[in-house]
Amino acid sequence: METVFTSKRIFLNSASRAAEVFAGGLVISAIDGKVTRVLDTWPIVESYLRDHEGELEHFDFGDLLIMPGLVDTHVHINEPGRTEWEGFHTATKAAAAGGFTTICDMPLNSIPPTTSIANLRTKINAARGKIFVDVAFWGGLVPGNGDELRRMIAAGVIGFKCFLCPSGVDEFPHVTEEDVHAAARIMEGSGAVLAFHAEIDCQQGGSGQGVTVGENVADPYKYRTFLESRPDNMEQRAIELVSKVARQYDLRTHIVHLSTAQALPTIREARAHGGRLTVETCHHYLSLAAEDVPDAHTEFKCCPPIRGGANRELLWRAIQTGDIDLVVSDHSPSTPQMKLLTESKRQGNFLEAWGGISSLQLGLPLFWTSCQQYGLTLEDTVRLLCTEPARLSGLDACKGRLDPGYDGDLCVWDPEGTFTVTESMIEFQHKVTPYLNRTLRGVIHATFLRGFPIYQRSEPVPTFGPPLGNILLRSDKTTASPEGRHSPEIVHKPKPTGKGSVNELEDTVDL
Repeated sequence: METVFTSKRIFLNSASRAAEVFAGGLVISAIDGKVTRVLDTWPIVESYLRDHEGELEHFDFGDLLIMPGLVDTHVHINEPGRTEWEGFHTATKAAAAGGFTTICDMPLNSIPPTTSIANLRTKINAARGKIFVDVAFWGGLVPGNGDELRRMIAAGVIGFKCFLCPSGVDEFPHVTEEDVHAAARIMEGSGAVLAFHAEIDCQQGGSGQGVTVGENVADPYKYRTFLESRPDNMEQRAIELVSKVARQYDLRTHIVHLSTAQALPTIREARAHGGRLTVETCHHYLSLAAEDVPDAHTEFKCCPPIRGGANRELLWRAIQTGDIDLVVSDHSPSTPQMKLLTESKRQGNFLEAWGGISSLQLGLPLFWTSCQQYGLTLEDTVRLLCTEPARLSGLDACKGRLDPGYDGDLCVWDPEGTFTVTESMIEFQHKVTPYLNRTLRGVIHATFLRGFPIYQRSEPVPTFGPPLGNILLRSDKTTASPEGRHSPEIVHKPKPTGKGSVNELEDTVDL
């Protein structure tokens, strides 16, 4: 049986046709969830429906826009070990409600972190039967785990994230420049990505990414105090090191959550000299500015910090010029107690509160609300929130487009609609976010994973399907994508879990 999705507005993000919105339909196979056919015009839709009457399921979305499901490559799920912060069930449910069909889990802040084959096994076992969207995994680079890197690449991680400063959790220590060069030599030619939290020479402080500062520092309850404790040059110095690594090795390198525009010339120079360097920024750096952060409101704290409005404008300019490749959430939740938002003597202390912003569900409307004032289009939005994240994670042979042969992952939304962010609509575990009561443009109405409904907007409560997400694992083998490129194969070995399936690691990997 096939499923047909029709709308007066469809955007395929196709490699073979013009980047335009058209009225028509998509046919998705019920067997493997792949797109099998594009119905290019409304007369072709009507003819197809007549010819296959009674043989297919039909979803018509009228004037709502159908486009590829979104991909977020920077999500902290924290399960196991810190599931009280966020878990697979709540994180992936929030992703589905936001139009995301694929997310990539960061190697911290779970216990254990994803720094070995054994720990990857633990992470996968924790995810079984709980995920509403497809999930891929980053590994972690920490001092002393060099012997694990090649095995983890073979097992299917996207690549490795490392910190050049203390991470805030003891079980994920930061690396030295010597560690980075040793890892780069191991990873050369593998196709895996080495990603950097690019701040350097910062001092470790109190609970969770705080900073120890001198006794004469200003009031720790003022945002300006925290901002000045993590200046732009911390990022600049780290990115100089990353750029040197990118130029020296045959290695894909990536800067996560760029916050300072001051580092952009260094990034351009590295690329000009052949460095394989990609860069992401986050919704909070594009939507918020230091001048607007209220004192003692630690829900705004993140690392690197939200900088000034002038810097924000330069980040938008870098998106326009292509200096920034993709935009992600860096969804990094914790409990309200760790954010120091509950009543205590430390409430609102920016230097001691955990640093991290929750926004996974809100990524598309956050970006869409502002992007058009900078001359960015729907095509740009899909490229930054879908195509390039899929490319970074090695999933671009099956995700990010709606061409035949790609997964039938759909985001259905109203670009003109508006809504106000309230606690009742938030699906991630803790309703702590700087976006509460903010009005945004772009309303998600439905999300489909391989043609199956995983989220549908309805009143008074939305409807979710069962957690049918797959675990996605890269393979050393490559397979040609529908457009002739070669990308890492996604190992599809479904295993019934009662609620979905898991793509197992290859039998040759000892898990």
